[in-house]
Formats: sequence, structure tokens, C-alpha cells
Amino acid sequence: MKHLNRTVALGAALALFTAMTPALADGVAYVNKGLVGVGRIPAGQKDKFGETFGSGSGMAIDTKGWTRDGAGYKGSLWLLPDRGYNVAGTTDYRPRLNTISIELTPIAPGAAPAAGQEQSGVKATLADTMLLTDDKGADATGLDPLNGVRPAAGDLPILPQADNGKLALDDEAIARLPDGTMFISDEYGPNIYRFSAAGRLMSATQPPTALVPMRHGEPNFASDNPGRGAAEPDPKDPETGRQNNQGLEGMSMTPDGKFLIAVLQSAPRQDGGDSGATRQNTRALVYDASDLAHLKLAHEYVVPLPMFKDAKGKTKVAAQSEIVALSDKSFLMLARDSGNGQGVKGDESLYRKIETVDLSAATDIASGPFDAADRPVAPKGVLDPSVTPAKLTTFIDINDKGVLGRFGLHNGAPNDRNNLSEKWEAMSLASVLDPKLPDDYFLFVANDNDFLTQDGFQVGAPYKADDGADVDTTFLVYQVTLPGLSGNSLAAN
Repeated sequence: MKHLNRTVALGAALALFTAMTPALADGVAYVNKGLVGVGRIPAGQKDKFGETFGSGSGMAIDTKGWTRDGAGYKGSLWLLPDRGYNVAGTTDYRPRLNTISIELTPIAPGAAPAAGQEQSGVKATLADTMLLTDDKGADATGLDPLNGVRPAAGDLPILPQADNGKLALDDEAIARLPDGTMFISDEYGPNIYRFSAAGRLMSATQPPTALVPMRHGEPNFASDNPGRGAAEPDPKDPETGRQNNQGLEGMSMTPDGKFLIAVLQSAPRQDGGDSGATRQNTRALVYDASDLAHLKLAHEYVVPLPMFKDAKGKTKVAAQSEIVALSDKSFLMLARDSGNGQGVKGDESLYRKIETVDLSAATDIASGPFDAADRPVAPKGVLDPSVTPAKLTTFIDINDKGVLGRFGLHNGAPNDRNNLSEKWEAMSLASVLDPKLPDDYFLFVANDNDFLTQDGFQVGAPYKADDGADVDTTFLVYQVTLPGLSGNSLAAN
């Protein structure tokens, strides 16, 4: 028994050593100290409108209200759902933002939770829900815009519009500002929207032409997810611009509040985005945020997404699902595979990692020839030799079975509630609030459960997810060391 205990202790020490190996970005060493807390919100949770709670496509922690009391922490965060339950097509789901009350009782890095307490380190409670509306205060919708384009008016550019005349939003990321207003990025445009603290649209920013979806030479924001009875777009896929359902999935304000970074989920169509094997060269857009109502594109870079082999040996690209800006030259990026995890047929994820992305030596292509739809930066996935891409370094392997096992979680069979779900799409930072560790933060990571529940209710009707799926919203909290952030405000992350 003594030898067994020694082996277990050595294994835990080795895992902690491996986790704490620094990752470099922009010349700075970042350290992952490991998973320190897990918690859930039940799949059947309803919001104040009586509809099924929508999990996390985007997240922003209220860092101003984040407090420490002894070994515990309290605060709140904003959790952004996407376009609603839409397994059989999109619905007239009203976009919204949820406020979550959080209590965190972390374990020491590398330690194991007490038996029976593996997933009680995070207590998350739905506190409020706010609807997001258009600039006139009218309801928006999650419906696929198909062939609808709202004409430009005032300061607003052309916008995606559903057949019912509503502004169409597929929200994916949020950056909350100190004044309560917020930037929200979406899939359809793919646009960046600024909303008031009360949830009303204030302004909108279109990406460069190279990212705007075009069909028959005209902007067309359809994503090939028509509502029931509606026709598919023609053609199904855009000819150039963002691929269907591959919009501005990641977005974050830099800690100093000067820049907003948004990243396309995978490459535009003309850059190899028409194939799952060649879509690796995506774009990072860095906007000057000195005028919040009129973001100005300051820099643009190619980010090479990670590549891996699937179970059949085919080359695949791990599309990115969220970012957290560390500076205007570096950010954390969550990249993952799809089709594997609780709630879907595949059980074991082959790639689910958080990378550091270093832009410092990358070629700035902003406002150059590659921002036109007819000049690919990576035709058929092959990067133009004149362009140096960003540098990626693996920071956290979310699928690490040893780490997950300490918290009663796993990656792979059995495909039960403790198997990580498919889509991990939300991240945000909060300080450890320890003067002895001024560079330490809690990195919150949450899944998008796709509204999968056996007790669902949305848009006036009950529903049950296929195959008995009941997927909780789950929070994973890592303790990380991120030098250089302590002198900046994190209120907008």
C-alpha cells in the first residue's frame, strides 16, 4: 500500500508539473496551475420568461463585483446564449443575456476534491434575464435570415433580417464595458454589435469585405438553417466570405480597454473555408475602440487553427470557439473538434484545447488586398508566402483525463452526464485576489449545451431533445498565471 500511495503521489506531482509548464506568447510565460473547481446549472433550468435557459456561447465576468471572503469567492457573470433550440431548423427565439450569480470555493492547484464534492466547487444560480432588441426597441430573432437584408440607415450598415422583418442575431461572444454597454459578436453578419446596458442596439460594425458572406455577387446572411417549411438558400454555401455557422465566434476587449479583438471561427470560403480539411487559416481582427460607436479596424492577422487526425485518420481543423484578449498582440483561444461528447452520437473528443496566440511577429494585412473577396490570403488552404501567421502554443488541454477524473468527469465512453459535452464556447477571467499572487487569475470556461433537455420549452411550445439528451451547463475553473495583466483593468473581459 505504501508503494501504491507513493505511485499515486508521484503521478499527481508529474501531472501538476506538466500542467505548470509555461506557454509563451508575445515573449511572456503563462502558466496553467490546473483545474480548481467545477459546477453545473441543470439542463431543465428556465429563465424568467419561462423558456429553457440557453447556456454559454459567450461569457463576461463582472470583475468590479468580484470579491474574496477567506477561501471563497462571490460575484456574478453574464452568460450569452445563441439562437435557441434549433435541431430541426431555426426558430423565432428572442436573443437575450443571462446574469448568473457565482460562488467559487476552489481547491488548491493539483489537489483532489473531497469525496462527494467533486463538482460542488462552483455554485451557479440564474439571477436575471434581459432581452436584446433592435435600435427601435423591437424584438430581434434567432431565425436564419435566408435572403433578408435590412437596408443601411443612419449609422447602421446593412444588417441580417429574417422573413418576419426582425433583426436576425446568432450571438456568440460578449465584451461588457465599464459603463454597462456591451459588444456582442454574431455568426450571421458576421457583425459586432454594441448594445446599451438595457439591451437595445446602439451601433454595428461590419467586418472587411473578405468576411462578408456573398451569394450571386450580393451580401446574403443565410446560414443554411431555415425555419420549418422555409427553403434553403441558393446556393447553400456562400461563394466568398464566412462559411455557414462560422462567424465571429470569439471576441474580447484588451485589458486596457483600448482594443477589441474578434476572430472568425474558421477560414473564409475563399481561403479554404469550403472544406473541413483546409479551413485552418482564419482571421483575427483588432479594432481601435477609442470611439465605441465607430470601431476602426487597426490590425488584421492570419491565425493558423490547430489540425488533428480524426478516428478515421482524416485531417481535420479544430475551429476556434472563444478568445480572451491578454493584450493587443496576444490572446487565449479555445479550439475544439465537433460531434463528440454528451448529447451527441460521438463520445470521445480528439481535440479540445486552449492555446496562447502570439501576434507580435505576424504580418498585418489590415485594409490591404487580402481584405477584398477576390484576393484569397490562403487559396485552397495554402497561405500566401508573403504572409507570416500568428504563433500558437498549447496552454490547457481540457480533455486531460487525469485532471478530469479528479472531478468525476471524463472524455469518452460512457457517454453519460459526466462526459464533457460537445461545445465549449465561453471563457472569462477573474483575479485570485491574492497580494502574494498578483498575476494569478481564475479562468472560467463554460459549455454551450445547445438547449438540450427532456423538459424544454421555447417559443410557445414544449420539446424534448433527441436520444434522451439532458445536457447541463457546466463550468470548469482553472487557476492560471498571466504576467502583465495586473496593472490593467479586466472589467471589460
